[in-house]
Amino acid sequence: MQKRQKVLVIVGPTASGKSALAVELARKFGGEIISADSRQVYKGLDLGTGKITKREMCGIPHHLLNEMSSHSVFTAHDFVGRASKAVDDITRRGKLPIIVGGTGFYIDALVGRIVLPNVKENPKLRAQLEKKTAEQLFLMLQKRDPRRAKTIDRHNKRRLVRALEIAAALGRVPQNIDLRGRYDVLWLGIAPTKTGLEKNISMRLFARISRGMIGEARKLHVRGLSYKRMESLGLDYKFLALLLQKKISREEFDEALVRESMRYAKRQMTYWNRNREIKWFRPSQMKGIEKRALSFVGAAQP
Repeated sequence: MQKRQKVLVIVGPTASGKSALAVELARKFGGEIISADSRQVYKGLDLGTGKITKREMCGIPHHLLNEMSSHSVFTAHDFVGRASKAVDDITRRGKLPIIVGGTGFYIDALVGRIVLPNVKENPKLRAQLEKKTAEQLFLMLQKRDPRRAKTIDRHNKRRLVRALEIAAALGRVPQNIDLRGRYDVLWLGIAPTKTGLEKNISMRLFARISRGMIGEARKLHVRGLSYKRMESLGLDYKFLALLLQKKISREEFDEALVRESMRYAKRQMTYWNRNREIKWFRPSQMKGIEKRALSFVGAAQP
């Protein structure tokens, strides 16, 4: 039997410090990082997604960042195809693949915990669903597939449409099942306290705003990114689009970002808490994290 490839996976809610932890472990164990973030794969979506900077990378190679035009659609199938190639390449060069990100569905699909539904696009159904608001789509999904509705980004129209498309064809998105594929996975989770997480989210959001997040969104629109497409990206971009169209005030924008980011973090934790293989740590428990990683890798890489 072929030896399974070792893969380190770091998960946790938004603003929990996953990216910094991944860089630290990559430096210590000779790793390279694969981003599992459904928005950071797009070019130009930097401040709005909290994308790691070149300085923060500390020279560690990062994969699946800035690979797609913001006008294109990047799916879980696309992620699995590109990420699996990155894992093979990193492993072949004697490095440790470290997958980090908040898009749980992508990671589970890559490592084989779920089977991606083989459902083709339904243009007629999509055309009907596109006419509805994200709120209307989410209510429809709650009725047709309550389990998926608990973990989906309720503001992301693209994902809501796809989930409803799958539900129409199969009844529901397939349940998580452990396929024990070719990867030997160590799951590490980082989970700040609720108070700490809320503080991190607020500080990070307002730091990104001060660095020019609103101006970045304005430039994206000038360069051809429609407000409709911006809203479909969900989270920060939904509210940036509303702010730029003057549909909400700056005060409403600030409040909505913090509120919805906390709700998103809660949904992320709800998703990951179903995975009993994840060993959770507080951000301050770096020694425990390193010890766990060392026992998995076998020895620190040069």
